[in-house]
Amino acid sequence: MQTIANDIKTRSFHHIYLLYGEESYLKRSYKTQLKQALIRPDDTMNFHCFEGKGINPKEIIDLAETIPFLADFRLILIENSGFFKNNCEELAAYTKEIPKTCVIVFLENEVDRRGKFFKAVKQFGHPAELSRQPEKKLIPWILSLLKKEGKKITEANMQLFLTKTGTDMEQIASELEKLICYIYPREIITAEDIEAVCCEQTTGKIFDMITAISEKQAKKALTLYYDLLLLKEPPMRILFLLTRQFNLLMQIKELSTAYYDNAAIAKRTGLKPFLIGKYQTQAKRFSIPILRKAIQDCIETEEAVKTGQIPDRLGVELLIISYSQTPIFH
Repeated sequence: MQTIANDIKTRSFHHIYLLYGEESYLKRSYKTQLKQALIRPDDTMNFHCFEGKGINPKEIIDLAETIPFLADFRLILIENSGFFKNNCEELAAYTKEIPKTCVIVFLENEVDRRGKFFKAVKQFGHPAELSRQPEKKLIPWILSLLKKEGKKITEANMQLFLTKTGTDMEQIASELEKLICYIYPREIITAEDIEAVCCEQTTGKIFDMITAISEKQAKKALTLYYDLLLLKEPPMRILFLLTRQFNLLMQIKELSTAYYDNAAIAKRTGLKPFLIGKYQTQAKRFSIPILRKAIQDCIETEEAVKTGQIPDRLGVELLIISYSQTPIFH
């Protein structure tokens, strides 16, 4: 991300960018920033936009070879083309020949980093993986948005807010906008405001899914899974969160067994102290061997998906069904 910011600041652009990853908010943000830096708002002669599969690579190359009209650059924006999943040989070969007067920006949901096209962009351009951001980066960003609106929030209420929204920046921005409107004209966001306005999304559903699995409620666990898919959560993101949850439960169970207090458990796991009791209750539903096996099965499912042995959606579904039927204790 810093590379793109520096390119814009110095106006020394790579001639092909690939913006990919699960954080849609950041992909759109950097797309907008690059567009604003490269062409004037009213410039329709030097801006071309393509979306979806079926794009003709030859048309892209022909446009790239065309000298910009009364401007420094011609910008070609391509979204969700599938070229980096199916490996477009023609564009991969052309990457090193893109003229200095053209910048091509790809926004993709699916990318094969082993493919020739990705490797070509890595060699001659800049691929930027825009993944979900850690809490330490999200909090300053949220505070900056609140500052612009003249609003404030305490650290404890910030944590409560994040437990409701999860780490999806688009979801955070949406819920923040609702909160700001809700508290007008007050300055301080309270816990009551957050409870009244914010919807508990991915994190809460993952927690509820694990609870349903522990209670052998396969139908409920699958319903929560399908709800997350409807919220546009990618199956591999859900698998990552399931793995993380099983890992947290194993850590908490082991630390609790070793008589660590809640403050020490919070420090070692990175969870907030007020969440420890909730996680301990869920951890009691599983044996340590089952949690270890669950983590291993999650890793194996990820590997099976990445090597093409099973579709991502089906792989996660089968994992959920399997653990909804597995005895949870020795």
